Amino acid sequence: MVKRHVSLKDLAVELGVSVSTVSRALKNHPDISHQLTDKIQKIAIERNYTPNPLAMGLLKAQTKMIGVIIPDIVTHFFASVISGIESVAKEKGYFIVISSSNESFEKEKESVDNLLKSRVEGIIACISQETNDISHFQRLINNEFPLVFFDRICEVLSVPSVTVNGFEAVKSIIHHFKDNGCKRIAYISGPSHLSISKNRKEGYLEGLNECGLEFNPDLLVECNLSAADASLATKQLLSLDKKPDAIFGINDTIAFAAMKVIKKHGLKIPEDIALVGFTDEFHSTVVEPTLTSVTHPTFLMGREAARLFFNIIEKESTYHEKVILPTELIIRDSSVKRNVL
Repeated sequence: MVKRHVSLKDLAVELGVSVSTVSRALKNHPDISHQLTDKIQKIAIERNYTPNPLAMGLLKAQTKMIGVIIPDIVTHFFASVISGIESVAKEKGYFIVISSSNESFEKEKESVDNLLKSRVEGIIACISQETNDISHFQRLINNEFPLVFFDRICEVLSVPSVTVNGFEAVKSIIHHFKDNGCKRIAYISGPSHLSISKNRKEGYLEGLNECGLEFNPDLLVECNLSAADASLATKQLLSLDKKPDAIFGINDTIAFAAMKVIKKHGLKIPEDIALVGFTDEFHSTVVEPTLTSVTHPTFLMGREAARLFFNIIEKESTYHEKVILPTELIIRDSSVKRNVL
């Protein structure tokens, strides 16, 4: 059964004290001993207690609000996912409350706390690139608080999630490069601990193996998912004695940054270096040359994440469903070498 928010009464019953004693201890009232105050505050943290800032007299736990945590609020990728979540929420008579972590672990923890204070009924989240410690999410799980992950997920947690089949997608990219005569295929990845980085790296290595191409560690570089860091990663690749003849970016932002650096070095795309991205945002069709990219079903990802959320709160589901969505490689000018025999 899905638990609702822990109340002062719940804490009081567990501790064998009055509600007023718990309330005063949480406010560090001098009439409550330090020993009892510490005990009460420790239990409150363990039970995920947060005060209700909306209405202290609220009797129902339902607020019809879903918290959504995203790494940034400006990219088309996350805007599309949000639209998908919101479309299902609206059908159910719910609203969403959006919080951006700005790719910060500390801001992500703060977002969780703020959403709990706002009395959301659950959280749908994509973790930040800085997130290694997952205790703030584990705390929610321990208290059976509805939680769903999408795209970047915590693989060690038993939580419903929605991702894409990045492994197969990247394998298709490597085969496409090989078909176009590329032999030194580079991959600009994200932080190694992220699930999307791990998944796509596995696809990269398996793709090389299937194509009979030897893995060269110099051709696998990481960046922090920013355009500036992707530019540095591209410069690192172009400084090699034997430059890559193809580059795959973990997302389109990385690929766009790489495209800019390649052009600045006087190299032609795709004649000198073929280029492929991942997400297939609108800009892929307006850059020169147009960017080959993997479609990422972002709107559907949002709808699926919302579906999993309502499965939890409506059906009291204990099954941690893992949804893996398919992708498609959209071939454009940036990766097709015309003179391949």
